[in-house]
Amino acid sequence: MSAEKVLAAMVAAGKPVKAGEIVTATGLDRKEVDKAMNQLKKEGKIVSPVRCAWEPAK
Repeated sequence: MSAEKVLAAMVAAGKPVKAGEIVTATGLDRKEVDKAMNQLKKEGKIVSPVRCAWEPAK
């Protein structure tokens, strides 16, 4: 599923990333990335330490 790919890309980046950076890293469509990020936010698996950038929750 794309949510796992998005989370893996965030972990691999090692820093807060924006959706556009995830699109570039994974090759997924922007809509897929946005949908996956919304799902991960609801599950509490990602957090936003700075505006518009996300990282895995600790």
